Amino acid sequence: MEVLVASAVGAMTAAGVYLILRFRTFPVVLGTAMLSYAVNVFLFASGRLAIDRPPVLTLGLASYSDPLPQALVLTAIVISFGMTAVVVMLALGAYLSAGTDRIDTTGGEGGERR
Repeated sequence: MEVLVASAVGAMTAAGVYLILRFRTFPVVLGTAMLSYAVNVFLFASGRLAIDRPPVLTLGLASYSDPLPQALVLTAIVISFGMTAVVVMLALGAYLSAGTDRIDTTGGEGGERR
């Protein structure tokens, strides 16, 4: 199970980095979302994968799942959703003002390539 989760985190990280390195704004937004998903799965897996165990410690129980990674992931999901909404609105504003979603790497005005 740990190998599967580690492979999933690695694949999501690789896909996120690949998408961030694209020259269009929409793949960059998807890449940052993919990286946030990879971090969420990593945080969740850091609390050890426990199956059929209660989330809180009660008297008489020998083992339980750690609630801290669950709280961290929930917080990270809310923050990443809000930041993704902000970045999508910024990308939409840039697209509407420039007429294209291409990222300018030349540094010139108008975004034309030389």
